[in-house]
Amino acid sequence: MGIKKFKPVTPGTRFRTGNSFTELTTGNNPVKSLTAGKGATGGRNHDGKMTMRQIGGGHKKKYRVIDFKRDKENVPGKIATIEYDPNRTAFIALVVYADGEKRYILAPDKIKVGDEIMSGSGALPNIGHAMYLKDVPLGSSIHAIEMNPGKGAALARSAGTYGILTGREGKYAVIKMPSSEVRRVLLSCKATMGVVSNPDHGQEELGKAGRKRWLGARPRVRGVAMNPVDHPMGGGEGRASGGHPVSRTGIMAKGQKTRNPNKPSNKFIISRRKSKKAN
Repeated sequence: MGIKKFKPVTPGTRFRTGNSFTELTTGNNPVKSLTAGKGATGGRNHDGKMTMRQIGGGHKKKYRVIDFKRDKENVPGKIATIEYDPNRTAFIALVVYADGEKRYILAPDKIKVGDEIMSGSGALPNIGHAMYLKDVPLGSSIHAIEMNPGKGAALARSAGTYGILTGREGKYAVIKMPSSEVRRVLLSCKATMGVVSNPDHGQEELGKAGRKRWLGARPRVRGVAMNPVDHPMGGGEGRASGGHPVSRTGIMAKGQKTRNPNKPSNKFIISRRKSKKAN
């Protein structure tokens, strides 16, 4: 997989970098039985009033039904295609099982058409196999990690992300998350071996505002560019406005802790994620 640069034949392609999509093996024609309709609100409620700013437009999409539970256990399946999914940053893979059933899964990086995968207690620690955390070798890279047994993958699903199984404590696995947070997860939860596909996604440059509109985003106005009546950071002569960064409703935007100190899952977190502030 790689990132390609575009010739600056237009202002929009001058700084654009995009995905080369060399991993994909088929066009944008998903399996019809594995797709569903997907609506869009444009940020409006049932009265047609804007309740969320900066949302609207965007290309029409069909939802691809992804098998996050991987509950078809001990039945071998083969990777038939690797496809693009407009609803997520990662690629998806079509799996055809030995009994003929087809399902989409998140495509792991470096998986190829024809590779065999399996889920459950009979799975091996190979790329794409879904295993219980009690069976995963220590030090392995894993993604699509469940937080509750049987509920389906919740963690490490974005392009290029993965967790590392660092140890086991009683009935819990100790996993280092993509955010650098270290937390406990029940050993009876499942995870998929390997790293999520499309690791270079973060290096893409849209190149023009219009591409952002195609993705469903409307323009975002900075608070310091507004008047005092519109935002706490607005007003002032020249660039003298601002103050401590806050939201439109006055909630501190940087430095204020937002996690509920009484959240029940706090007991599973061993160490919080590292701050991105420069030392």
